[in-house]
Amino acid sequence: MTICAAVFDAYGTLFDVSSVATQCEVFFPTHGQTISTLWRQKQLEYTWLRSLMDNYVDFNQINHDALRYVLGQLDLPEEPATMEVLVGMYTDLPVYPDVVPTLEKMGNIPLWILSNGVSQTIEQAVNNVKIDRYLKGVLSADSVKTFKPSPKVYDLALKALSLPAQDILFVSSNGWDVAGAKTFGFKVAFLTRQKKPPEELGQKPNFVIDNLTQLVDLFGGRHML
Repeated sequence: MTICAAVFDAYGTLFDVSSVATQCEVFFPTHGQTISTLWRQKQLEYTWLRSLMDNYVDFNQINHDALRYVLGQLDLPEEPATMEVLVGMYTDLPVYPDVVPTLEKMGNIPLWILSNGVSQTIEQAVNNVKIDRYLKGVLSADSVKTFKPSPKVYDLALKALSLPAQDILFVSSNGWDVAGAKTFGFKVAFLTRQKKPPEELGQKPNFVIDNLTQLVDLFGGRHML
């Protein structure tokens, strides 16, 4: 199998979005984990719904709206300063422990991020955890004003890399994203961080891994090209 480049989803794949639960707990004792879980779920729902309605706003606004909904759902106060701090955490998310070792060993091929997030937000997060040195660039759904799993978003990788879809490995921990990328034509690795099976959407990943470092084992490091 020829793999000439790898493209990674950002949230939940490289960046640990569940880490916001700690700060949520500071502001809302006993509710931190619940807020974090519901907030992420509502983010995704809003990206899908706005895509279907053709009523785009960028992911920063999605993030804010989703948090506001969850706080209302839990009957918790929506203080603007608190909202700003929590939403702002998306520029300073930690990466999972397996991210840096994997990116270091895959440096023989171009590595990119393809995300629903706004470029500036993702790039700031990338710089804060110092993984920019391993990446060729960040591709954002914001440039086509819709969200994954729209083919318009995945097509950004083809245009940026000048490669056919079958020569690109797409890596995501989100089952719906895996199905979308495989439908588009990428080779796909499903990273099972959430210990869930692939979605039943008529497309199965080429590879199922439970740790990013397995990518290096699968493709033999320098022999991926």
